[in-house]
Amino acid sequence: AMNDGSVDVARPSTTRSTDFDAIVVGAGISGMFMLYRLLELGLTTRVFEAGSDIGGTWYWNRYPGARFDSESWTYGYSFSKELLQEWDWKEHFSPQPDTLAYLNHVADKFDLRRDMQFRSRVKSATWDEANTAWIVTLEDGSRATATFLFTAMGVLSTPTLPKIPGRESFAGQAYHPGLWPHTPVDFTGKRVGIIGTGATAIQAIPEIAKTARQLTVFQRRPNWAAPLHNAKISKAEMEEIKSRYDEIYAHCRTTATSFIHNADPRATFDVSPQEREAFWEKLYAEPGFGIWVGNFRDSYIDEKANAELSAFVADKIRGRVNNRKVAELLIPKDHGFGTRRVPLESGYFEAYNRHNVLLVDVIKDQSIECITRNGVKTTKQEYEFDILIYATGFDGVTGAVDRIDFRGADGVRLKDVWAEGEPRTFLGMLAERFPNLLMVLGPHTARGNVPHGIEHCVEWHTGLVRFMLEHGYKRVEPKPDHVAEWTRTVLKVSEPLLAQKVDSWQTGVNRNVDGRLVRRVLGYNGHAVTYRKTTDDVAKGGYREISFR
Repeated sequence: AMNDGSVDVARPSTTRSTDFDAIVVGAGISGMFMLYRLLELGLTTRVFEAGSDIGGTWYWNRYPGARFDSESWTYGYSFSKELLQEWDWKEHFSPQPDTLAYLNHVADKFDLRRDMQFRSRVKSATWDEANTAWIVTLEDGSRATATFLFTAMGVLSTPTLPKIPGRESFAGQAYHPGLWPHTPVDFTGKRVGIIGTGATAIQAIPEIAKTARQLTVFQRRPNWAAPLHNAKISKAEMEEIKSRYDEIYAHCRTTATSFIHNADPRATFDVSPQEREAFWEKLYAEPGFGIWVGNFRDSYIDEKANAELSAFVADKIRGRVNNRKVAELLIPKDHGFGTRRVPLESGYFEAYNRHNVLLVDVIKDQSIECITRNGVKTTKQEYEFDILIYATGFDGVTGAVDRIDFRGADGVRLKDVWAEGEPRTFLGMLAERFPNLLMVLGPHTARGNVPHGIEHCVEWHTGLVRFMLEHGYKRVEPKPDHVAEWTRTVLKVSEPLLAQKVDSWQTGVNRNVDGRLVRRVLGYNGHAVTYRKTTDDVAKGGYREISFR
C-alpha cells in the first residue's frame, strides 16, 4: 500500500535503498497525524500498529466509563479547519466509543489506512550506519527498512499487571482496562473484584457497580479525584463552539498546560479564608480541570498552600461518603491534592454508598497474598469472584520504548541509556547516539492537553525533515552538549514541584515493573508556551544544536 498518488515535490528522484523513507510505530493520535504530514512531504511511509485498527489509547481502553477528562472540543486535531467544522462532539467529555468514531472519521477522511499495517507489533529497531537506515523487525519476524524512524507509541500505552502470585490459576474472566475486550463485558449478577483505585478504576467502578451483584475494590493507596460534571452538547451549542474554534485553540496556546484553564494569578494566602473557600467551591462545581490547573498559582509548589487545598477536597469526600471509616480510607494521606495527575470522576465516591460495593484496604487492614482459582486470598480471608479486573495501570512514558529493543550507533541500547537516571533527549524529540530516531511526545516534552502536545511535536518534526530534504541531508542527531543542557533544564523546572516528591507514573515509579522504584523526571514540567518557544527557536535558528550529514 504505497502512497503513489501524491505529487512528489520534496524528494529528489533517486533510487531508494530502503523499503520506505519513513516508518512510524503506532497508529494512535500521534501516528495518524505524523503519517499525514509525512505523506504531504512526499515521503513513502509505513505505519506499524500492534492493534487491529487505528485509535491508540481509544482503541485499547474500552472499559466501562472510559472517557476524556479534558473538554472534547479542545481535544481534537486543529490542523484542518474543515475537520473542525464537520465533526460534532456529543458530550463535553467524550466517551471512548465517540472518540474512537472521531479518529476513524479522521482516518477515512484523509485515507490514512492504506499506509498502515495492523496486527504488527514492533520487536526491535537497529540502526544500520553503513546504509543510514533503521532496520525494523516485527514480532512475526518480518523486517522493513527506512531512513527515518518515528516513535508514536503514546505515554500510557504499556499495561502492567500486578505482581501477585497465582494470576494464571484464576478460573473466572480476568481483564486489564487497557486490554479490554472488543465485545461488552456483562457484569449483571456477577461477583466482581477490582484491584487498584487509579484513574481507570475511578472511571470504571461507578459503572460496574450499577449492574454487578457485588463489587469488591482492593485499594493499596487512594487517589485524589474531583467531579467531572459532564453534560451533553446540544446542536446549537456545538454550532456556537464551531464559530469560536480559532479563539479556543488560540487561548489553549497561551495556557501552561494547553487546557482551557489557567492558574489563578493570586497566591493561596493572598486572600481571606472566606474568599479562598468560595473560590474552591466555585472550581469544584465547574466542569473539568479547573480545580486542578485553574487553582491558585502556588498550589503545587508551597506545602502549606497545598495542605489547605487538600483539606478542602478531603472535606468534600467526607461529605459524599456516608460511612466515615470508608471516607477516611478514600482520602490520600501520603500526597497532596494535584501532586499526581487528578482523575475526574462521575459519582465515584457515591459508589461506596451502595450496598453492593465493598472497599478492602490492602495496606493497613489486610494484604493480598495470592490469586486463587476462586478469587483473591488476603491475609484475612478468601474473596470469591466471577470476574477479576486488574486496574493496575501502565508503565508510563518510557514503558512503550523499553518494550522495543532499540539499538543505536555502535549497538547501544536505548533502554540501557535511559535506565541510568533520567531519559536523555534533546527537547524530548531526539536522542543522542540514535540517529534519525524522531520521537513524537517522547519523554521531556510538554504534557498537559496531549493532542496539543502531539500536534506541536509532529509539526516540529515535519519542519526538521523538510529542512533535511531541502539541504540533501540523510542523517540527523542532536549534539551531546545540547542533550545535556536540555536534561538540566528539564530537571531544573521540576525542582520546585511538590509532584516530584511523590511516586506516580509521571515520576516513573511503578511497583509492578522491575527497576521502577526510583523517582525520575519524565516530562517537561515547565509552561507549555515556554516549551513551544524553545523548540520553535531551534527551528528558526537553523537547528544549530543538531548535527546533520
